[in-house]
Amino acid sequence: MGQVNRCDRGFTLIETLVAMMIMAICLVVILQLFSGGLKAGRLSDDYTRAVFYARAKMEELLLAKTLTDGVLEGEFGGGYKWKALIMKVEPQNEDQDGDKEEDLKMPVDTYGIKVDVTWFEGNREKNFEISTLKILEKTEDETT
Repeated sequence: MGQVNRCDRGFTLIETLVAMMIMAICLVVILQLFSGGLKAGRLSDDYTRAVFYARAKMEELLLAKTLTDGVLEGEFGGGYKWKALIMKVEPQNEDQDGDKEEDLKMPVDTYGIKVDVTWFEGNREKNFEISTLKILEKTEDETT
């Protein structure tokens, strides 16, 4: 009667401490994964907003009837800023040897448009940039 089976005694203090340490390590890893997922989601949201802002500004510039060389800047709000660089692209004629000759006289003007959207994440600046070309008919005074 005085003898107790070993399996009836329960867990030892060491076994309990080891189980708690394993649980604590797993909890820390799970919380870090959850935090990383939230951070990645926020970064994805920031880039998605920048893409939409850049596309909206590019569409606005592409709908313009006339363009002039220069830099345009502004803000969208929420910490997002934009800068548009518009440059007239002059086509050049190259002969068979690769030497550049005089500029070609084209009936259209070609403009390069680059839109850059920037924002801050913490203390680091992030940006997204898109670019395209737009072809416009020359005006009457330019063709002569």
